[in-house]
Amino acid sequence: MTVNELVEATELGQANISKHLKMLTQVGMLSRTASGVSAYYEIVDPMIFELCETVCDSLSDRLLKQAQKFDQFKVFSQVPTQ
Repeated sequence: MTVNELVEATELGQANISKHLKMLTQVGMLSRTASGVSAYYEIVDPMIFELCETVCDSLSDRLLKQAQKFDQFKVFSQVPTQ
Protein backbone atom coordinates (compact mmCIF):
# COMPACT_ATOMS: atom_id res chain seq x y z
CA MET A 1 0.00 0.00 0.00
CA THR A 2 1.04 3.60 -0.44
CA VAL A 3 1.09 6.20 2.32
CA ASN A 4 -2.11 7.74 0.96
CA GLU A 5 -3.87 4.37 0.86
CA LEU A 6 -2.87 3.72 4.46
CA VAL A 7 -4.05 7.20 5.49
CA GLU A 8 -7.45 6.51 3.91
CA ALA A 9 -7.71 3.01 5.39
CA THR A 10 -6.74 4.03 8.93
CA GLU A 11 -7.97 7.64 9.03
CA LEU A 12 -4.67 8.59 10.70
CA GLY A 13 -2.51 11.56 9.76
CA GLN A 14 -0.10 11.36 6.85
CA ALA A 15 2.86 12.53 8.97
CA ASN A 16 2.14 9.87 11.59
CA ILE A 17 1.83 7.10 8.98
CA SER A 18 5.01 8.20 7.20
CA LYS A 19 6.99 8.28 10.44
CA HIS A 20 5.93 4.76 11.38
CA LEU A 21 6.54 3.41 7.86
CA LYS A 22 10.05 4.87 7.90
CA MET A 23 10.83 3.25 11.25
CA LEU A 24 9.37 -0.12 10.23
CA THR A 25 11.35 -0.02 6.98
CA GLN A 26 14.57 0.85 8.81
CA VAL A 27 14.24 -2.16 11.12
CA GLY A 28 13.48 -4.47 8.21
CA MET A 29 9.82 -5.21 8.90
CA LEU A 30 8.67 -3.49 5.70
CA SER A 31 10.08 -3.18 2.22
CA ARG A 32 9.65 -0.01 0.16
CA THR A 33 9.33 -0.03 -3.63
CA ALA A 34 9.25 3.23 -5.58
CA SER A 35 6.88 3.39 -8.53
CA GLY A 36 6.65 6.74 -10.29
CA VAL A 37 5.75 9.36 -7.71
CA SER A 38 4.47 6.77 -5.23
CA ALA A 39 6.16 4.33 -2.90
CA TYR A 40 4.60 1.00 -2.00
CA TYR A 41 5.18 -0.62 1.38
CA GLU A 42 4.94 -4.33 2.00
CA ILE A 43 5.41 -6.55 5.04
CA VAL A 44 8.62 -8.50 4.56
CA ASP A 45 7.98 -11.53 6.77
CA PRO A 46 4.49 -13.10 6.89
CA MET A 47 5.30 -14.17 10.48
CA ILE A 48 4.39 -10.58 11.42
CA PHE A 49 0.72 -11.48 10.87
CA GLU A 50 0.99 -14.36 13.35
CA LEU A 51 2.71 -12.10 15.86
CA CYS A 52 -0.02 -9.47 15.51
CA GLU A 53 -2.73 -12.11 15.92
CA THR A 54 -1.06 -13.44 19.07
CA VAL A 55 -0.80 -9.95 20.58
CA CYS A 56 -4.40 -9.08 19.66
CA ASP A 57 -5.69 -12.35 21.13
CA SER A 58 -3.81 -11.69 24.36
CA LEU A 59 -5.15 -8.15 24.61
CA SER A 60 -8.67 -9.34 23.87
CA ASP A 61 -8.48 -11.97 26.61
CA ARG A 62 -7.21 -9.38 29.10
CA LEU A 63 -9.97 -6.91 28.21
CA LEU A 64 -12.65 -9.59 28.52
CA LYS A 65 -11.39 -10.49 32.00
CA GLN A 66 -11.44 -6.83 33.01
CA ALA A 67 -14.98 -6.47 31.66
CA GLN A 68 -16.09 -9.48 33.69
CA LYS A 69 -14.70 -7.85 36.84
CA PHE A 70 -16.71 -4.70 36.10
CA ASP A 71 -19.81 -6.82 35.57
CA GLN A 72 -19.33 -8.21 39.09
CA PHE A 73 -19.42 -4.65 40.44
CA LYS A 74 -22.76 -4.11 38.73
CA VAL A 75 -24.22 -7.04 40.65
CA PHE A 76 -23.00 -5.59 43.96
CA SER A 77 -24.34 -2.13 43.14
CA GLN A 78 -27.81 -3.55 42.39
CA VAL A 79 -28.15 -5.29 45.78
CA PRO A 80 -30.62 -3.38 47.99
CA THR A 81 -28.92 -1.72 50.96
CA GLN A 82 -31.92 -2.01 53.31
